[in-house]
Amino acid sequence: MQDLPSDRDALQALLDFHVEAGVDLALDETPHNRFAEPKAEPAQAKAPAPKAGPAAPPPRALPKAAAAAPEEVAGMAREQARHAQSLEELEAILAGFDGCALKFSAKNLAFADGNPEGRVMLVGEAPGADEDRIGKPFMGRSGQLLDRMLATIGLDRSQVYVANIVPWRPPGNRTPTPQEIAICKPFIARQIELASPEFLLCLGGPAAQNLLGIKDGILRTRGRWFTYKAEDGREIKALPTLHPAYLLRQPLQKRLGWRDFQALRRALDGRE
Repeated sequence: MQDLPSDRDALQALLDFHVEAGVDLALDETPHNRFAEPKAEPAQAKAPAPKAGPAAPPPRALPKAAAAAPEEVAGMAREQARHAQSLEELEAILAGFDGCALKFSAKNLAFADGNPEGRVMLVGEAPGADEDRIGKPFMGRSGQLLDRMLATIGLDRSQVYVANIVPWRPPGNRTPTPQEIAICKPFIARQIELASPEFLLCLGGPAAQNLLGIKDGILRTRGRWFTYKAEDGREIKALPTLHPAYLLRQPLQKRLGWRDFQALRRALDGRE
């Protein structure tokens, strides 16, 4: 068995990795070699058969919309998102939208957090376990790090608006599929239009690639300004940066995130 790292930061990064991977249950404090345990003695008397209980309910069938072809569902999403005239309407429409199967494995819709009238909107990829439990994006350890990074440039959640491309947690914190992103993308696009931020911060490679249409990885694109073109024709200055969850796993890269947030601060001050 591989020795655990002794450094506190390394141990914390390892724990964060398991949390982000969807490991949220420990069976015991120490590993056990089940092959070395003595074999159980055969039972002398046959135990009585348990009484038959009520039959388990059948698995919940997905609504017809969720079982339709992805292209058809994405078209439905675009049509419904277009009708939203406010963020409140958009959240209600998304809560009633049955076209994405992730809705039926998640506990809550994590629509947004913060101030929709803020000058900055931050967009990540998808909620994690804490976000799914609370119903808001960036609530776990990555959210705490994000708050600290915002504080270094004089911002907090009362001044920024936070969302994800996919508003429901994928099972086990897996990466959303291209089909799931395509279905949810019309809603985040409309959310950006309705919030109408001055600056858009793309947290992580998936957010940058899907919102900005770029193919390069986040380490190539972070710290560079791009233009997000909204469907209503408006152009928004967009800055890709490293996702806080990545920075928790790679603490040495926090210096790059610091540079990006400093670039955002200069842009807010009219110096970028």
